Amino acid sequence: MVSGIELDDDYRPSEDEPFMNERQREYFRRKLLAWKEEILREARSTLQHLQDENEPLPDIADRASTETDRSIELRTRDRQRKLIAKIDAALERIENGEYGYCEETGEPISLRRLEARPIATLSIEAQERHERREKVFRDD
Repeated sequence: MVSGIELDDDYRPSEDEPFMNERQREYFRRKLLAWKEEILREARSTLQHLQDENEPLPDIADRASTETDRSIELRTRDRQRKLIAKIDAALERIENGEYGYCEETGEPISLRRLEARPIATLSIEAQERHERREKVFRDD
C-alpha cells in the first residue's frame, strides 16, 4: 500500500461506484505495475538463457534451430519492450487523471475493457472505427 489507499485482495472495480475513483485508479495502477514486473522478470530470464547458450554447436541443424529460437525470443522481447512503454504511459495517465477515458471521444472506457486490456486508450467503439479506417487504407 504505497499510495495510502487500501484495497482488499478480492476488490474488483464495479459499475456501482463512481468511475475512476481513487480505489479504481489504485487497482489499475497495481495491475499495471504487476504486469510490468512480470514482463521484466521474463526479460531477465531470457537474457540469462541467451547468455548461457552462447557456446557454438557443432551440428549445423542444431545451430540453425538455436538461431531461429533466439530470433523468436528477441522479437518477443522487442514486442514486450514496446508493451512496457504502453504500460508506463498508462501509469502516467493514472497520475494525471486521464486514465480510463477514450483519447478520441473523452468518454469513459468500459471497466470490462480496461480489465481485459489495462493499457487501452480508446473505447471499443473508437477502436473499431480506428480499425475500420486502417483496413480501408490498407486495402488500397
